[in-house]
Amino acid sequence: METPLSGKVRYGLIGTGMMGYEHITNLKLMPEAEIAGIFDPVVQSVQLAQAFLGDELKDQVKVYPDRQAMLADPAIDAVLISSPNFTHAEVLRDVVRSGKHVLCEKPLATTLADVREVRALARTHKGVFWVGMEYRYMPPAARFIEEVSAGKIGRLQMLAIREHRFPFLKKVGDWNRFSANTGGTMVEKCCHFFDLMRLIVKAKPARVYCSGAMDVNHLDELYDGKVPDIIDNSYTVVDFDNGVRAMLDLCMFAEGAKNQEELVAVGDTGKLEAFIPDGNLVFSPRASKKPETTHVAVDDTALKAGTHHGASYYQHQAFLRAVLNKGPAEVTVDDGYWAVIMGMAAEISAKEKRAVAISELTA
Repeated sequence: METPLSGKVRYGLIGTGMMGYEHITNLKLMPEAEIAGIFDPVVQSVQLAQAFLGDELKDQVKVYPDRQAMLADPAIDAVLISSPNFTHAEVLRDVVRSGKHVLCEKPLATTLADVREVRALARTHKGVFWVGMEYRYMPPAARFIEEVSAGKIGRLQMLAIREHRFPFLKKVGDWNRFSANTGGTMVEKCCHFFDLMRLIVKAKPARVYCSGAMDVNHLDELYDGKVPDIIDNSYTVVDFDNGVRAMLDLCMFAEGAKNQEELVAVGDTGKLEAFIPDGNLVFSPRASKKPETTHVAVDDTALKAGTHHGASYYQHQAFLRAVLNKGPAEVTVDDGYWAVIMGMAAEISAKEKRAVAISELTA
C-alpha cells in the first residue's frame, strides 16, 4: 500500500448499484475518504448500499432524496457518479454547476451531442474532473504502460489488446441490455481499451474498422417485447496518425479463459506482453531471442476490494491525491471524450460494415 495521504475528502455517491458497491468497499479502506452521503432513485439499491456500508457506517451516511439536495450540501466535497451510462451527461450538468470535485464512471456519455457538451462543460469546471478509466491502474497494465513508454521495446509499431471474459451481468431494470442505454458494447465496455490505446500509442486515432455482432449471448432474452442489441464479440483495428496500428479482440463468452486481459506491444527491438490476472509480463527481445518473465504483484487488500484486479483502489488513491493536493486529474475529460468517440466509431463500423474516419465524428 502507498503512504497514507493527509486530509479528508467527504464523498457523495450518486448511483449505488453494482459499481457503487465496489466504490464503497474501496473507500472504506482509505482513512482519507469519508462516505458522507448516497443517492439512488431505486430503493433496493440504497438498501444494498447500506448493507455494504455495514452497521458501523450506515447510520452515519446520509441518504439524500435527490441529487440536487446532495449537490447543494456543503458537507459533500466530491461526487462519485456510478449511475447508468445514459444518465451521466444529465448528472454531470448539475455537478459542474455545483463546483464539487467529481469522479464519473465511464463512459463519459452515450451520445455524440452529450459527450461534446460534457467536454465543453468540464473545461469550465473549477474542481477535479476525473473519468473512471480504472484499467490504467491494474498493476500489470500500469507496469506495461511504463515499460513501453520507457522504450523497452524500442519504437512502438503494433499494439494488441484482448479481453476474453464473461457476459454482461444483469443490472437494475436490465438497462445494460440495450445500446440506447449503454452507448453500445464498443462504448460501454471497450472505452477502457480505446483509452489504453491512446495512452500507450501517444497519438490521435485516425480511423477505425470493427467487425462485431451479438452471436451467442442474450439471444433468448426478451424485455418488453424487445431482444437485446449489444455486441458480444468483435475485432477492431485502429489506425493512429503516427503510423502505429492497434487491435482489440473482444469476446464476452469466454469466461473459461486462463487470463481475462492480455496486452501485447511490438516495437522495432522487442515485444512485451502482459497477462491479467496472472500478473506476468513477458519481454521478448529480438537480439537475444530469450524471453524474460517478471511477475507484478498486487496488494491482497486492494485485490479483494473489487473485481478489477486492484484497479479501483489505486484509482481512488490517485483521485484523492489530486483532490487533496489540488493537482490535475490523471484521467481527464479529454481522455473520456476520445474513448467514447473511438467506441462510437467502432459501433458505426460494425453496423455499416465499413471503416470509419474519426473526422466523421469530430468535424
